[in-house]
Amino acid sequence: MGGRPVQIVVNRNGSFELDEKVLENILLQDHIKDKNVVVVSVAGAFGRGKSFLLNFLLRYLEAKGRQDWMGNEDEPLQGFSWEVGSERHTTGILIWSEVFVVDLPNREQVAVILMDTQGAFSKESSMQECTIVFALSTLLSSVQIYNLMNNIQENHLQYLELFADYGKKMVEDSNEKPFQKLQFLVRDWSYPYEADYGDEGGEIILNRMFEESGDPTSAPNLLRKHLKSCFLDMCCFLMPHPGTTVTTNPEFDGKLSDIGTDFKKQLQKLVPMMLAPENLVVKEIGGQRVTAKELLQYFKSYLEIYKGDELPEPKSILVATAEVHNLTAVAEATETYTMLMEGVCGGAKPHLSRAKLKAEHRKCKNAALIEFQNKPKIGGMILAEPYKKKLEEELERLYEHYKENNESKSIFKAVRSLFYSLKQL
Repeated sequence: MGGRPVQIVVNRNGSFELDEKVLENILLQDHIKDKNVVVVSVAGAFGRGKSFLLNFLLRYLEAKGRQDWMGNEDEPLQGFSWEVGSERHTTGILIWSEVFVVDLPNREQVAVILMDTQGAFSKESSMQECTIVFALSTLLSSVQIYNLMNNIQENHLQYLELFADYGKKMVEDSNEKPFQKLQFLVRDWSYPYEADYGDEGGEIILNRMFEESGDPTSAPNLLRKHLKSCFLDMCCFLMPHPGTTVTTNPEFDGKLSDIGTDFKKQLQKLVPMMLAPENLVVKEIGGQRVTAKELLQYFKSYLEIYKGDELPEPKSILVATAEVHNLTAVAEATETYTMLMEGVCGGAKPHLSRAKLKAEHRKCKNAALIEFQNKPKIGGMILAEPYKKKLEEELERLYEHYKENNESKSIFKAVRSLFYSLKQL
Protein backbone atom coordinates (compact mmCIF):
# COMPACT_ATOMS: atom_id res chain seq x y z
CA MET A 1 0.00 0.00 0.00
CA GLY A 2 1.70 3.15 -1.25
CA GLY A 3 -0.27 5.84 0.56
CA ARG A 4 -1.97 6.77 3.80
CA PRO A 5 -4.94 8.87 4.93
CA VAL A 6 -3.96 12.50 5.55
CA GLN A 7 -6.09 15.18 7.15
CA ILE A 8 -6.43 18.26 4.97
CA VAL A 9 -9.38 19.98 6.69
CA VAL A 10 -9.09 20.12 10.47
CA ASN A 11 -12.01 20.72 12.82
CA ARG A 12 -10.80 22.93 15.68
CA ASN A 13 -13.69 23.37 18.10
CA GLY A 14 -16.23 23.79 15.33
CA SER A 15 -13.99 25.98 13.14
CA PHE A 16 -12.54 24.39 10.01
CA GLU A 17 -9.00 25.08 8.80
CA LEU A 18 -7.21 23.92 5.67
CA ASP A 19 -3.76 22.35 6.04
CA GLU A 20 -2.43 24.00 2.88
CA LYS A 21 1.06 22.54 3.13
CA VAL A 22 -0.17 18.94 3.25
CA LEU A 23 -2.58 19.51 0.36
CA GLU A 24 0.08 21.28 -1.74
CA ASN A 25 2.47 18.35 -1.25
CA ILE A 26 -0.14 16.05 -2.77
CA LEU A 27 -1.74 18.16 -5.52
CA LEU A 28 1.35 20.02 -6.75
CA GLN A 29 3.47 16.95 -7.51
CA ASP A 30 5.00 17.36 -10.97
CA HIS A 31 3.25 14.30 -12.42
CA ILE A 32 -0.13 15.33 -10.95
CA LYS A 33 -0.57 19.13 -10.90
CA ASP A 34 -1.56 19.65 -14.56
CA LYS A 35 -3.80 16.59 -14.86
CA ASN A 36 -7.58 16.86 -14.69
CA VAL A 37 -8.94 15.37 -11.48
CA VAL A 38 -11.63 12.89 -10.49
CA VAL A 39 -12.64 13.41 -6.84
CA VAL A 40 -14.73 10.67 -5.20
CA SER A 41 -16.06 11.56 -1.75
CA VAL A 42 -18.14 9.62 0.76
CA ALA A 43 -20.40 11.48 3.20
CA GLY A 44 -23.17 10.55 5.61
CA ALA A 45 -23.88 9.64 9.21
CA PHE A 46 -21.08 8.40 11.47
CA GLY A 47 -20.69 4.69 12.17
CA ARG A 48 -22.35 3.63 8.91
CA GLY A 49 -19.35 2.20 7.10
CA LYS A 50 -18.14 5.17 5.00
CA SER A 51 -14.44 4.50 5.56
CA PHE A 52 -15.06 0.74 5.24
CA LEU A 53 -16.51 1.34 1.76
CA LEU A 54 -13.69 3.72 0.77
CA ASN A 55 -11.13 1.03 1.45
CA PHE A 56 -12.72 -1.19 -1.20
CA LEU A 57 -12.53 1.74 -3.64
CA LEU A 58 -8.88 1.97 -2.66
CA ARG A 59 -8.33 -1.73 -3.35
CA TYR A 60 -9.84 -1.35 -6.80
CA LEU A 61 -7.54 1.55 -7.71
CA GLU A 62 -4.46 -0.20 -6.36
CA ALA A 63 -5.31 -3.33 -8.39
CA LYS A 64 -4.97 -1.24 -11.61
CA GLY A 65 -7.64 -3.09 -13.60
CA ARG A 66 -7.08 -6.64 -12.32
CA GLN A 67 -10.21 -8.80 -12.27
CA ASP A 68 -9.36 -10.13 -8.79
CA TRP A 69 -9.21 -6.61 -7.29
CA MET A 70 -11.15 -7.62 -4.15
CA GLY A 71 -8.15 -9.60 -2.94
CA ASN A 72 -7.75 -12.78 -0.91
CA GLU A 73 -10.51 -14.03 1.38
CA ASP A 74 -8.26 -13.87 4.47
CA GLU A 75 -6.70 -10.45 3.76
CA PRO A 76 -7.49 -7.73 6.37
CA LEU A 77 -8.94 -4.48 5.02
CA GLN A 78 -6.47 -1.59 5.23
CA GLY A 79 -6.46 2.09 4.33
CA PHE A 80 -8.72 4.71 5.89
CA SER A 81 -9.25 4.21 9.62
CA TRP A 82 -12.44 2.31 10.49
CA GLU A 83 -13.73 0.18 13.34
CA VAL A 84 -16.93 -1.60 14.27
CA GLY A 85 -18.74 0.41 16.93
CA SER A 86 -20.91 3.36 17.85
CA GLU A 87 -18.21 6.08 17.96
CA ARG A 88 -17.05 8.22 15.04
CA HIS A 89 -13.50 7.70 13.74
CA THR A 90 -13.09 10.43 11.12
CA THR A 91 -13.04 14.18 11.82
CA GLY A 92 -12.78 16.99 9.30
CA ILE A 93 -11.86 15.89 5.77
CA LEU A 94 -9.16 13.41 4.78
CA ILE A 95 -7.80 12.33 1.41
CA TRP A 96 -5.62 9.40 0.45
CA SER A 97 -2.04 10.64 0.02
CA GLU A 98 -1.47 8.62 -3.15
CA VAL A 99 -3.18 10.12 -6.18
CA PHE A 100 -3.96 7.43 -8.75
CA VAL A 101 -3.18 8.19 -12.40
CA VAL A 102 -5.69 6.38 -14.62
CA ASP A 103 -5.87 6.17 -18.42
CA LEU A 104 -9.31 7.00 -19.81
CA PRO A 105 -10.57 5.15 -22.92
CA ASN A 106 -9.53 8.20 -25.00
CA ARG A 107 -5.97 7.78 -23.57
CA GLU A 108 -6.17 10.95 -21.49
CA GLN A 109 -4.57 10.50 -18.08
CA VAL A 110 -6.55 11.75 -15.08
CA ALA A 111 -5.71 11.97 -11.38
CA VAL A 112 -8.15 10.10 -9.10
CA ILE A 113 -8.48 11.33 -5.51
CA LEU A 114 -10.38 9.57 -2.70
CA MET A 115 -11.91 11.73 0.04
CA ASP A 116 -13.27 10.71 3.45
CA THR A 117 -15.43 13.02 5.59
CA GLN A 118 -16.35 13.49 9.21
CA GLY A 119 -19.38 11.39 10.13
CA ALA A 120 -22.53 13.42 10.61
CA PHE A 121 -24.95 13.40 13.57
CA SER A 122 -22.50 12.26 16.25
CA LYS A 123 -22.73 13.69 19.76
CA GLU A 124 -19.44 15.54 19.15
CA SER A 125 -20.76 17.41 16.09
CA SER A 126 -23.20 20.29 15.77
CA MET A 127 -25.63 20.42 12.86
CA GLN A 128 -23.66 23.36 11.45
CA GLU A 129 -20.40 21.38 11.49
CA CYS A 130 -22.10 18.49 9.70
CA THR A 131 -23.54 20.85 7.08
CA ILE A 132 -20.17 22.53 6.46
CA VAL A 133 -18.34 19.22 5.94
CA PHE A 134 -21.08 17.96 3.63
CA ALA A 135 -21.07 21.27 1.72
CA LEU A 136 -17.30 21.32 1.25
CA SER A 137 -17.10 17.72 0.09
CA THR A 138 -19.99 18.21 -2.36
CA LEU A 139 -18.52 21.43 -3.78
CA LEU A 140 -15.09 19.85 -4.26
CA SER A 141 -15.98 16.34 -5.49
CA SER A 142 -17.06 15.12 -8.89
CA VAL A 143 -18.85 12.14 -7.31
CA GLN A 144 -20.48 12.52 -3.90
CA ILE A 145 -21.52 9.19 -2.40
CA TYR A 146 -24.32 9.83 0.11
CA ASN A 147 -24.08 6.86 2.46
CA LEU A 148 -27.46 6.10 4.11
CA MET A 149 -28.92 3.32 6.21
CA ASN A 150 -32.04 1.30 5.34
CA ASN A 151 -33.78 3.77 3.01
CA ILE A 152 -33.82 7.34 1.65
CA GLN A 153 -35.81 9.43 4.14
CA GLU A 154 -37.30 12.92 3.83
CA ASN A 155 -34.76 14.33 6.32
CA HIS A 156 -31.93 13.04 4.09
CA LEU A 157 -33.21 15.27 1.30
CA GLN A 158 -33.69 18.22 3.67
CA TYR A 159 -30.01 17.90 4.57
CA LEU A 160 -29.29 18.79 0.93
CA GLU A 161 -31.32 21.99 1.09
CA LEU A 162 -28.26 24.26 1.24
CA PHE A 163 -27.15 22.88 -2.13
CA ALA A 164 -30.62 23.32 -3.56
CA ASP A 165 -30.45 27.04 -2.69
CA TYR A 166 -26.95 27.38 -4.13
CA GLY A 167 -27.91 25.39 -7.21
CA LYS A 168 -30.91 27.62 -7.80
CA LYS A 169 -28.63 30.69 -7.65
CA MET A 170 -26.13 29.10 -10.05
CA VAL A 171 -28.84 28.16 -12.56
CA GLU A 172 -30.29 31.68 -12.39
CA ASP A 173 -26.89 33.34 -12.92
CA SER A 174 -25.18 31.02 -15.38
CA ASN A 175 -27.67 28.32 -16.43
CA GLU A 176 -25.14 25.74 -15.21
CA LYS A 177 -25.80 22.77 -12.94
CA PRO A 178 -23.16 23.27 -10.23
CA PHE A 179 -22.76 19.65 -9.13
CA GLN A 180 -22.03 16.52 -11.12
CA LYS A 181 -22.94 13.16 -9.62
CA LEU A 182 -24.84 12.38 -6.42
CA GLN A 183 -24.73 8.66 -5.69
CA PHE A 184 -27.23 7.63 -3.02
CA LEU A 185 -25.91 4.44 -1.42
CA VAL A 186 -28.52 2.71 0.72
CA ARG A 187 -26.94 0.21 3.13
CA ASP A 188 -28.70 -2.74 4.78
CA TRP A 189 -31.58 -2.66 2.28
CA SER A 190 -34.21 -5.02 3.69
CA TYR A 191 -36.85 -5.07 0.94
CA PRO A 192 -35.33 -6.81 -2.11
CA TYR A 193 -38.82 -8.16 -2.92
CA GLU A 194 -39.90 -4.52 -3.57
CA ALA A 195 -36.72 -3.38 -5.32
CA ASP A 196 -33.78 -5.67 -5.96
CA TYR A 197 -30.25 -4.97 -4.78
CA GLY A 198 -28.05 -2.90 -7.07
CA ASP A 199 -28.59 0.05 -9.38
CA GLU A 200 -31.84 -1.08 -11.00
CA GLY A 201 -33.57 -1.45 -7.64
CA GLY A 202 -31.97 1.83 -6.60
CA GLU A 203 -33.51 3.60 -9.58
CA ILE A 204 -36.96 2.40 -8.50
CA ILE A 205 -36.48 3.77 -4.97
CA LEU A 206 -34.98 7.06 -6.19
CA ASN A 207 -37.84 7.66 -8.64
CA ARG A 208 -40.35 6.88 -5.90
CA MET A 209 -38.63 9.31 -3.51
CA PHE A 210 -38.51 12.11 -6.08
CA GLU A 211 -42.11 11.82 -7.21
CA GLU A 212 -43.97 15.06 -6.68
CA SER A 213 -47.33 14.81 -4.96
CA GLY A 214 -49.95 17.36 -3.96
CA ASP A 215 -49.29 21.07 -4.25
CA PRO A 216 -46.40 21.70 -6.73
CA THR A 217 -45.39 24.77 -4.69
CA SER A 218 -45.11 22.91 -1.38
CA ALA A 219 -41.69 22.93 0.30
CA PRO A 220 -40.98 19.18 -0.29
CA ASN A 221 -41.87 19.44 -3.99
CA LEU A 222 -39.81 22.59 -4.50
CA LEU A 223 -36.86 20.95 -2.75
CA ARG A 224 -37.04 17.98 -5.14
CA LYS A 225 -37.29 20.28 -8.14
CA HIS A 226 -34.28 22.33 -7.05
CA LEU A 227 -32.18 19.25 -6.26
CA LYS A 228 -32.82 17.93 -9.77
CA SER A 229 -31.58 21.25 -11.13
CA CYS A 230 -28.41 21.02 -8.97
CA PHE A 231 -26.94 17.71 -10.13
CA LEU A 232 -26.15 16.51 -13.63
CA ASP A 233 -26.69 12.95 -12.47
CA MET A 234 -28.46 11.43 -9.47
CA CYS A 235 -28.55 7.68 -8.98
CA CYS A 236 -29.05 5.13 -6.23
CA PHE A 237 -27.58 1.74 -5.37
CA LEU A 238 -29.09 -0.69 -2.84
CA MET A 239 -26.68 -2.76 -0.74
CA PRO A 240 -27.62 -5.80 1.37
CA HIS A 241 -26.60 -6.25 4.99
CA PRO A 242 -22.89 -7.23 5.15
CA GLY A 243 -23.48 -9.96 7.74
CA THR A 244 -23.60 -10.08 11.53
CA THR A 245 -19.85 -10.65 11.91
CA VAL A 246 -19.22 -7.26 10.29
CA THR A 247 -21.63 -5.35 12.53
CA THR A 248 -21.33 -7.15 15.87
CA ASN A 249 -17.82 -8.58 16.19
CA PRO A 250 -15.34 -6.01 17.61
CA GLU A 251 -12.48 -8.19 16.29
CA PHE A 252 -13.68 -7.94 12.68
CA ASP A 253 -10.75 -6.72 10.55
CA GLY A 254 -12.34 -6.61 7.10
CA LYS A 255 -11.55 -10.12 5.85
CA LEU A 256 -13.75 -11.06 2.87
CA SER A 257 -14.35 -14.47 4.46
CA ASP A 258 -16.34 -12.72 7.22
CA ILE A 259 -18.50 -10.66 4.82
CA GLY A 260 -21.84 -11.88 3.44
CA THR A 261 -21.88 -13.32 -0.09
CA ASP A 262 -24.66 -10.99 -1.31
CA PHE A 263 -22.77 -7.95 -0.05
CA LYS A 264 -19.57 -8.99 -1.85
CA LYS A 265 -21.53 -9.67 -5.04
CA GLN A 266 -23.02 -6.16 -5.04
CA LEU A 267 -19.68 -4.61 -4.08
CA GLN A 268 -18.17 -6.16 -7.21
CA LYS A 269 -20.81 -4.31 -9.24
CA LEU A 270 -20.80 -1.00 -7.34
CA VAL A 271 -17.09 -0.18 -7.27
CA PRO A 272 -16.38 -0.53 -11.03
CA MET A 273 -19.55 1.49 -11.72
CA MET A 274 -17.75 4.43 -10.13
CA LEU A 275 -14.06 3.74 -10.81
CA ALA A 276 -13.71 1.80 -14.07
CA PRO A 277 -11.96 4.13 -16.58
CA GLU A 278 -15.07 4.41 -18.77
CA ASN A 279 -17.19 5.46 -15.75
CA LEU A 280 -14.90 8.05 -14.15
CA VAL A 281 -16.43 11.52 -13.75
CA VAL A 282 -13.84 14.25 -14.30
CA LYS A 283 -14.33 17.26 -12.01
CA GLU A 284 -15.86 20.27 -13.74
CA ILE A 285 -16.79 23.71 -12.43
CA GLY A 286 -18.67 26.11 -14.66
CA GLY A 287 -18.27 23.79 -17.62
CA GLN A 288 -14.46 23.76 -17.29
CA ARG A 289 -12.44 20.71 -16.30
CA VAL A 290 -10.42 21.19 -13.12
CA THR A 291 -6.74 20.32 -12.79
CA ALA A 292 -5.06 19.29 -9.53
CA LYS A 293 -3.41 22.69 -9.08
CA GLU A 294 -6.77 24.42 -9.71
CA LEU A 295 -8.46 22.12 -7.18
CA LEU A 296 -6.01 23.44 -4.57
CA GLN A 297 -7.24 26.99 -5.25
CA TYR A 298 -10.88 25.92 -4.92
CA PHE A 299 -10.07 24.31 -1.55
CA LYS A 300 -8.51 27.58 -0.36
CA SER A 301 -11.37 29.73 -1.62
CA TYR A 302 -14.17 27.58 -0.17
CA LEU A 303 -12.47 27.14 3.22
CA GLU A 304 -12.17 30.92 3.47
CA ILE A 305 -15.94 31.46 3.22
CA TYR A 306 -16.71 28.63 5.66
CA LYS A 307 -14.47 30.07 8.39
CA GLY A 308 -17.14 32.27 9.98
CA ASP A 309 -19.68 31.51 12.68
CA GLU A 310 -22.57 31.51 10.20
CA LEU A 311 -23.18 29.37 7.14
CA PRO A 312 -22.40 31.38 4.00
CA GLU A 313 -25.18 32.62 1.77
CA PRO A 314 -25.51 30.93 -1.64
CA LYS A 315 -24.29 34.19 -3.21
CA SER A 316 -21.03 33.96 -1.20
CA ILE A 317 -20.39 30.46 -2.53
CA LEU A 318 -21.10 31.69 -6.05
CA VAL A 319 -18.64 34.58 -5.68
CA ALA A 320 -15.94 32.26 -4.25
CA THR A 321 -16.40 29.85 -7.15
CA ALA A 322 -16.32 32.70 -9.67
CA GLU A 323 -13.10 34.03 -8.13
CA VAL A 324 -11.11 30.84 -8.73
CA HIS A 325 -12.78 30.30 -12.10
CA ASN A 326 -11.80 33.79 -13.27
CA LEU A 327 -8.28 33.64 -11.82
CA THR A 328 -7.74 30.41 -13.75
CA ALA A 329 -8.99 32.10 -16.93
CA VAL A 330 -6.60 35.02 -16.29
CA ALA A 331 -3.66 32.64 -15.83
CA GLU A 332 -4.46 30.74 -19.04
CA ALA A 333 -4.91 33.94 -21.08
CA THR A 334 -1.61 35.29 -19.69
CA GLU A 335 0.10 32.06 -20.70
CA THR A 336 -1.31 32.44 -24.23
CA TYR A 337 0.02 36.02 -24.47
CA THR A 338 3.46 34.94 -23.24
CA MET A 339 3.63 32.04 -25.69
CA LEU A 340 2.66 34.28 -28.64
CA MET A 341 5.08 37.05 -27.67
CA GLU A 342 7.94 34.58 -27.17
CA GLY A 343 7.27 33.45 -30.73
CA VAL A 344 7.90 36.93 -32.14
CA CYS A 345 10.37 38.55 -29.73
CA GLY A 346 11.65 35.87 -27.35
CA GLY A 347 15.27 35.52 -26.31
CA ALA A 348 16.49 33.93 -29.55
CA LYS A 349 14.48 36.24 -31.82
CA PRO A 350 16.04 39.28 -33.53
CA HIS A 351 15.48 42.87 -32.42
CA LEU A 352 12.21 44.48 -33.58
CA SER A 353 11.49 48.13 -34.23
CA ARG A 354 9.39 49.81 -31.54
CA ALA A 355 6.44 50.16 -33.91
CA LYS A 356 6.63 46.48 -34.91
CA LEU A 357 6.89 45.35 -31.27
CA LYS A 358 3.88 47.49 -30.29
CA ALA A 359 1.83 46.05 -33.15
CA GLU A 360 2.74 42.49 -32.12
CA HIS A 361 1.85 43.29 -28.51
CA ARG A 362 -1.59 44.56 -29.53
CA LYS A 363 -2.21 41.46 -31.63
CA CYS A 364 -1.13 39.05 -28.84
CA LYS A 365 -3.01 41.01 -26.18
CA ASN A 366 -6.17 40.93 -28.27
CA ALA A 367 -5.85 37.13 -28.69
CA ALA A 368 -5.44 36.72 -24.90
CA LEU A 369 -8.46 38.92 -24.14
CA ILE A 370 -10.62 37.05 -26.64
CA GLU A 371 -9.58 33.76 -25.00
CA PHE A 372 -10.54 35.15 -21.58
CA GLN A 373 -13.90 36.44 -22.80
CA ASN A 374 -14.76 33.18 -24.58
CA LYS A 375 -14.36 31.13 -21.39
CA PRO A 376 -17.72 30.31 -19.76
CA LYS A 377 -18.19 32.70 -16.83
CA ILE A 378 -19.68 31.73 -13.47
CA GLY A 379 -21.74 34.74 -12.40
CA GLY A 380 -21.45 36.29 -15.87
CA MET A 381 -19.34 39.26 -16.98
CA ILE A 382 -20.41 41.35 -13.96
CA LEU A 383 -18.24 39.19 -11.68
CA ALA A 384 -15.63 38.73 -14.42
CA GLU A 385 -15.03 42.44 -15.17
CA PRO A 386 -12.50 43.07 -12.33
CA TYR A 387 -10.51 40.04 -13.50
CA LYS A 388 -10.51 41.31 -17.07
CA LYS A 389 -8.95 44.55 -15.80
CA LYS A 390 -6.43 42.52 -13.79
CA LEU A 391 -5.53 40.60 -16.97
CA GLU A 392 -5.05 43.81 -18.98
CA GLU A 393 -2.75 45.21 -16.28
CA GLU A 394 -0.71 42.00 -16.22
CA LEU A 395 -0.34 41.99 -20.01
CA GLU A 396 0.87 45.60 -19.98
CA ARG A 397 3.40 44.70 -17.26
CA LEU A 398 4.66 41.82 -19.39
CA TYR A 399 4.83 44.12 -22.42
CA GLU A 400 7.19 46.42 -20.49
CA HIS A 401 9.38 43.40 -19.81
CA TYR A 402 9.43 42.50 -23.52
CA LYS A 403 10.24 46.12 -24.44
CA GLU A 404 13.25 46.10 -22.10
CA ASN A 405 14.48 42.80 -23.52
CA ASN A 406 14.02 44.09 -27.05
CA GLU A 407 15.99 47.27 -26.27
CA SER A 408 18.82 45.22 -24.78
CA LYS A 409 19.02 43.31 -28.07
CA SER A 410 19.34 46.65 -29.87
CA ILE A 411 22.21 47.72 -27.58
CA PHE A 412 23.89 44.34 -27.94
CA LYS A 413 23.53 44.58 -31.72
CA ALA A 414 25.10 48.08 -31.71
CA VAL A 415 28.01 46.94 -29.51
CA ARG A 416 28.59 43.93 -31.72
CA SER A 417 28.58 46.13 -34.84
CA LEU A 418 31.06 48.52 -33.22
CA PHE A 419 33.30 45.63 -32.20
CA TYR A 420 33.20 44.27 -35.75
CA SER A 421 34.06 47.72 -37.20
CA LEU A 422 37.02 48.10 -34.85
CA LYS A 423 38.22 44.68 -35.81
CA GLN A 424 38.34 45.75 -39.47
CA LEU A 425 40.68 48.67 -38.69
